[in-house]
Amino acid sequence: MPAPVNIYEYEAHAKAQLAPSEYDFIAGGAADEITLRRTRAVFDAIMLRPRMLVDISQPDLSTTVLGQPVTFPVLVDPAGGHGRAHPDAELATARAAGGAGTVMVLSSGSTYTLEDVAHAATGTIWFQQYLYKDQSLSQRMAHRAQEAGYTALCLTLDSTVRAKRERNIRNDYTSPSSPNYAGLEVQDNAWHRSSDAPRGVNNLIDRAATWPYVEWMAGHTPLPLVVKGIMTAEDARLCAEHGVRGIIVSNHGARQLDTTFASIEVLPEVVDAVQGKCEVYLDGGIRRGTDVLKALALGARAVLIGRPLFWGLAVAGESGVRAVLEMLRDELEIAMTMCGRPTIASLDRSVLGTVSPLLSVLQTPPGLQIPSL
Repeated sequence: MPAPVNIYEYEAHAKAQLAPSEYDFIAGGAADEITLRRTRAVFDAIMLRPRMLVDISQPDLSTTVLGQPVTFPVLVDPAGGHGRAHPDAELATARAAGGAGTVMVLSSGSTYTLEDVAHAATGTIWFQQYLYKDQSLSQRMAHRAQEAGYTALCLTLDSTVRAKRERNIRNDYTSPSSPNYAGLEVQDNAWHRSSDAPRGVNNLIDRAATWPYVEWMAGHTPLPLVVKGIMTAEDARLCAEHGVRGIIVSNHGARQLDTTFASIEVLPEVVDAVQGKCEVYLDGGIRRGTDVLKALALGARAVLIGRPLFWGLAVAGESGVRAVLEMLRDELEIAMTMCGRPTIASLDRSVLGTVSPLLSVLQTPPGLQIPSL
């Protein structure tokens, strides 16, 4: 097959190499996958408004996240089990992210231990975990991450309930355990097949957790706290009130609850709700540099990518992940400069539109539909 020239082609190459059950686990969503399809449709419905005769001779895509510099605002999402795609797994991803000058957020469900990944990393790394029933486990995991050199802690909040992922049911998919949880007693066969989706550490996660638990975590680790899974202004405000430094607007890649909004749709309400008290990031559906631009223009400080990492890993390991990241960087630079926005700070909502300008000046003839969001 010819070398991929975009992320969609990376996915096609990866699909040809992965076992069908592994591809389905990575690519699939919850239930009818309505939100999975909606996400792409929403991104495609947001239009760009290019501006001319702006000095774009020195474009600068650099920014900071939690005060840490990145060369461009695309981070690595905390997706578990990179070993599904390549034997070097998160070791390769960490090296690729560092080489590209961006941040990797390591999943606690990683194929290699968090210490092994930290040793391989060449750039900034954050660690993801959950709010566990055993608060001492929550604190121990955070302490391990701090000792290993991770500089922020990411709490995933939207995984307290097992999703119904029907591709996995059909494939009788088995989710492997992570060495990060070695030695823990996990009841009800939680590492293995379930009736609806791989459970991972579901039985360890505290389903009774409320916002004071988040505040307790913020007070019991020196690492800045980022939370993942926020989709409403109400929860965004609660984040700001309970010690959170960063919010990842996310519907878990449309893998948890179907028929939710796409994360890009609710990004503006989250940004407006926190009023600068937290940094806001976004994941879900990023496949083009124009997608990154749209998220940044709506107020995200950076975006994170998940599935594309697996496509890059499956095709070419570390170099594949690096190529995926650099592809997005290059596409973002093209889009920004064509829109007359040479820096991240120059992006704002005025560069976007969702309703055709023709609707305000034309009486639409019967049978003619002008696409809009």
